[in-house]
Amino acid sequence: RHMPSHSQQVSSLLIPTTPCFGSVSAHPSTASMCDWNQPTEPRTLGQHLAHRLSQIGVKHFFGVPGDYNLQLLDELVKDKFTEGRWTCNELNAGYAADGYARATGVGAVVVTYTVGGLSVINAVAGAYAENLPVICITGAPNSNDIYSNHLVHHTIARKGSMEQELHCMRQVTCDQVIISQLSDAHEQIDHAISAALHNSKPVYIAVCANLAALHHPSFDASPVPYSITPKRSNPASLEQAVRCAAAFLAGKQKPVAVGGGLLRLAGAEEEFVRLVEAAQYPFAVMAAGKGLVPEDHPQWMGTYWGQISSPFVAEVVESADAALFVGAQFNDYATAGNSLNLQQSRMIKVEPYRVVIAGGKGGQVFGCVRMDDFLCGLAEAITPNDTAHQIFKRLWVPTPVVEPSEEGSPLRTKVICAWVGTVILSMGPSV
Repeated sequence: RHMPSHSQQVSSLLIPTTPCFGSVSAHPSTASMCDWNQPTEPRTLGQHLAHRLSQIGVKHFFGVPGDYNLQLLDELVKDKFTEGRWTCNELNAGYAADGYARATGVGAVVVTYTVGGLSVINAVAGAYAENLPVICITGAPNSNDIYSNHLVHHTIARKGSMEQELHCMRQVTCDQVIISQLSDAHEQIDHAISAALHNSKPVYIAVCANLAALHHPSFDASPVPYSITPKRSNPASLEQAVRCAAAFLAGKQKPVAVGGGLLRLAGAEEEFVRLVEAAQYPFAVMAAGKGLVPEDHPQWMGTYWGQISSPFVAEVVESADAALFVGAQFNDYATAGNSLNLQQSRMIKVEPYRVVIAGGKGGQVFGCVRMDDFLCGLAEAITPNDTAHQIFKRLWVPTPVVEPSEEGSPLRTKVICAWVGTVILSMGPSV
């Protein structure tokens, strides 16, 4: 199933549908959202946090109850737009939030202090590596214990040291806040959530247990809408990148296109498909790009993964005299142990904010260029060429149909692999 991109998902909740490249603000997109600005009774800290999560599209958060987050969870579930979903352990909750962020644009996980936070950190680290805005919320010791010399449970049993979880989370999140007083809680919450959306990375929010059910006047007022300022393309750099890329590709005989996992980060899946349609190039995806583009498209080839690519894909991609790699990450996993037979001189690499042509030869490196802007511009300037597509069609042989096992007979490995290959689209820890 073709999943909507992260930026498309969040944009549908936060920004107008007309294109713009300046500062944009969240605004309610349905009539029911008007209720958010009119609380019927004073909000608590936990209710305010749930309210802000629901405004960015978090309809379900995942978590595991624990003594430090019990009051917080009680307050979160009072919000009529947000529901809790419970898992057997914190790591599963983190991976569920990871998958939710892939599917909807942003996810949230709620755990208890340290024993929960350190359990979920592996999933948070995975979300950081995969550029997913996962909001990790933990209960924390009472505010009067934070800077005291008290010895509290769920710590490493050292007096005066209650920041172990914070130190660990700093390595795998783009922003961290500890809410230890009510007066600036609304500001800290907005700062963290905005950082998650702007950077497409996880953030860490710790809420002191004794504050979760308390009221503050700032929670009742209509909150200032989120303001997310997207990065803009430099017009001169964009124009040069499109012109040089079009000229580079126009002189080639059998160019191809390959998409990667960073298409999701840039929100450029649709622009990628429009480009290959305008160019008439056959296209493949790398392993991390599975599920981001339609695999029933007539120009679709399969997965490019070095020596273990889909049938005939590696032959077509690696024999091409030009390869347009969009959103690709060339790590050891994506390259099947660095087994790709590619030449930099034949490649155009399109990153979320940079374009590199022919390995940068002749200074052909263009920064401050948004991927979606570049793909739109190139689609208008490119010269159509379906030579590589015709080559692939001549090589391609339909995959043999795997007949199901007969009733009562042992289940065959071929049957299992056929079904798994059909069900699993995307790659990553949430799978």
